[in-house]
Formats: sequence, C-alpha cells, structure tokens
Amino acid sequence: MHVGNARYLKESDLPETIPVFPLSGALLLPEGHLPLNIFEPRYLAMFDAAIASHRLIGMVQPALQALEAGTEGGALSPIGCIGRITSFSETGDGRYVVSLTGVCRFRLLEEIGEKTPYRVFKQAPFIADLSGEDGEEDIDRANLLRIFRNFLESNQLEADWDSVERAGNRVLVNSLSMMSPFGPAEKQALLEAPDLKSRADALIAIMEIVLAQGGAEGGVILQ
Repeated sequence: MHVGNARYLKESDLPETIPVFPLSGALLLPEGHLPLNIFEPRYLAMFDAAIASHRLIGMVQPALQALEAGTEGGALSPIGCIGRITSFSETGDGRYVVSLTGVCRFRLLEEIGEKTPYRVFKQAPFIADLSGEDGEEDIDRANLLRIFRNFLESNQLEADWDSVERAGNRVLVNSLSMMSPFGPAEKQALLEAPDLKSRADALIAIMEIVLAQGGAEGGVILQ
C-alpha cells in the first residue's frame, strides 16, 4: 500500500499504538480520502502530534450503544481504519483542514493511559488490506453501478459519473461506500465487511432496502 510519501507493506510498518479520532457517521476505507475540519483543542493536539511523528490517525465510530446514550468518552466500535495525513492547512482562526487517506483497517485492543487529551489504543492492523489482494475481480460492477444510479435518482442525489466510471473496482466500492449517505450502523457494517466483494454485496443490499422502502424515509438513516 503506497499512501502519500509512505509505503505500508507489513505490520512493522505501522505503529503499535495509535491515537484515535471518534466521529459518528464518518467512514474511512483503504485508499479512500476523508476531509476533516479540526477545531477541538484535544484533536488539534492529536493532529499536531501525528504530523510531528508518523502522520497516522485511527478513525473510529463511537459504539452504537454509546451513541444512543450520548456518553462522552464511552465505548468505541471495535474496528476502525488507519488514515495517513496526506494534506493539511491552517485556516488562521485556529482550525486545521485535513485530508486523510485510508491505509488499512485495524482492531482496537487495550486503551493506553497516556497523559494526552485524546485517546490512544494498542491496535492490530488488518494486514490483508495492505496487499490489495481482496477479490477485486469478483465485483459485479455493472449491477453495482445500476443500483447506485437508481439510488441516487430516488434520493435526488448527484455523482461525478466520469470519475465513477474511470475508477477501478477497489476504489469504486470503497469510494461509493464512503460517499453514500447512510447512518452509523450501515457505515460500520460496510467497514467490517471481510473483503471487497462482501462490502460491494452489502452496499448493494443496503441501497436495495432503501429503494424498496421508497427512498430515504425507511429504516436506513440518511444524513
């Protein structure tokens, strides 16, 4: 996996511990690009530290039960995605505008009680994500694009179809998963799919459920 100016090929290329940025509804996947607007002091400190070292941040959603309870600093979802800071700019009013590029998924292990304003965890990376050998050739691309087009039309959404049609299957599936306006549960399911084909199948299934319910007013929460 080549991300920015770095290559990640094996577990030792990644740190044993990583700062995590809990953000509900945010989905980062390998090779995907996630823009962020950073303004809270604790996360400004996190990004300052990452920029000064390995430039890696763990994106993770709060656990669904923590979201429902509104618990600050509560349980996190067990799986997230490591992102490399591939660009950032200072706004002049105390914020960072950052772009993360997905490296690989990871499993949260124990939390490290470091004296930082942000949370740090030991992590176990999904090494298979670094190889790119994820069954890209098994994707039913035509069906995926057909369902996605119907989904957009039903919800009065638009997409850059030139870019969509130029994308390879891996980038296509991961990018569509990230840009689709699903709720936290659906996004976590897409993140945790065991391989690319499973993620594509899950993406199709979620969109088909929404279409069968007549659009975004069904059980899937759109943001």
